Amino acid sequence: MSDRQRILIVDDDRDLVEALKLTLEGAGFEVTAAFDAPTGLQRAASDAPDLIILDVMMPNATEGFHFVWTLRQHAEERVRSIPIVMLTAVHEKTSLRFYPEGGDGTYRSGEYLPVQEFIDKPVDPARLVEKVRQVLARGFELR
Repeated sequence: MSDRQRILIVDDDRDLVEALKLTLEGAGFEVTAAFDAPTGLQRAASDAPDLIILDVMMPNATEGFHFVWTLRQHAEERVRSIPIVMLTAVHEKTSLRFYPEGGDGTYRSGEYLPVQEFIDKPVDPARLVEKVRQVLARGFELR
């Protein structure tokens, strides 16, 4: 068994997955992929990756959100607490933000969606590796 940290990419864009995989493997990570949410959830449970990179928008619209909430309800703590980095192009197209800088009195920054980090598409390879390393160092802690 490898002692490299394991990353699961869940994204329906096979070309993007390949580009991310090459970048992350080049940085020393072991990478596997799933091209839809159900397969991603299955692999998260069976493979117990150290981190998941997850696309927000997949074939069934906001499938990424459903993935997060399903994973966070998993019976096993080791699966529930896998850190997630979400990939999104939403911020490029709208004013919507999943990670406001401050709270609103009800939620703190980061509590809107229980993930550890967001990366905007198009993905900058150096920023991806930097964010992945930061999240792996922090673990499950929300931003």
